[in-house]
Amino acid sequence: MCLSLCALFVACAPPVKRIGAAPTPAQMAALWIDPGPAPRNLFNGPGGNNVPRPASDARYAVIERDTAGFSITCRVRDGSGREWNVKVGPEAQTEVVASRIVWALGYHQLPSYFVERWIAVDKAKGSMLGGARFRPHELGLKSVGEWSWQQNPLVGSLPYKGLLVLMMVLNSTDLKNQNNTLYEVEGEPRENATQWYVVKDLGATLGETGRMDPRRGYIDGFERERFIVGVDNGRVRFGFRGRHQELLANITVEDVRWACDRLRKVSDRQWADAFRAGNYSEDLTRRYIARIQQKITQGLELK
Repeated sequence: MCLSLCALFVACAPPVKRIGAAPTPAQMAALWIDPGPAPRNLFNGPGGNNVPRPASDARYAVIERDTAGFSITCRVRDGSGREWNVKVGPEAQTEVVASRIVWALGYHQLPSYFVERWIAVDKAKGSMLGGARFRPHELGLKSVGEWSWQQNPLVGSLPYKGLLVLMMVLNSTDLKNQNNTLYEVEGEPRENATQWYVVKDLGATLGETGRMDPRRGYIDGFERERFIVGVDNGRVRFGFRGRHQELLANITVEDVRWACDRLRKVSDRQWADAFRAGNYSEDLTRRYIARIQQKITQGLELK
């Protein structure tokens, strides 16, 4: 039955193919740029010191709310008039950490911050709420819709396949296109690009993979689940149990080594800062980093 379901999901997926000719350097920069030798600050994240951080224990007026997805999301306004997109629930911490790690390798990401406690003010009534991911509403980016994992100008390139390997390292179980956004950069180019291909929703990470509501941010599952289970004719087989297995069909040893070589260059300080940004305890941080480094070693040792 399981094999039949797997075959059905793959059969229903669109074919994985590149759109157009080989990507130009400008097109490649829309997905990935070499971050350079200076380590990126993974505590401050993509916003750096230029984006005001949301305050803990502060009051935020709720403008609109959406309860349709896995997590509750809403748009709020702080006391200074700034608006924030907020996600509440088990994906709040994981999204902040995963976003930092993806950005560390040179993939474009949006500023995001974890707020441990905040007061949601709705119809003049304030309620103290627990941890949430806050993202600035105004980003200087214009969304022009979603982009497809299966069909885009970058399919087959090392950065594209390296991003999929990174998703496997993070146990990103939700590889659906509606989590991807293509942005036009307003004004001057940012990070050497005028367009950004962004994997925006990275909350379904750092836990189990699977099709039926796998647990996010679940360290025991993250430690237990296998990363690479073998190599067949140069193609790598992963322990990934989520949907869209077709995306992994042509990942090679070279692709895995490309991604893991870049992950190897992330410093101990950067790893610690990424998890500190998500408000993880020292014990959980240590366990997550240890498992990620095991995966990096396994990827580098592939032949």
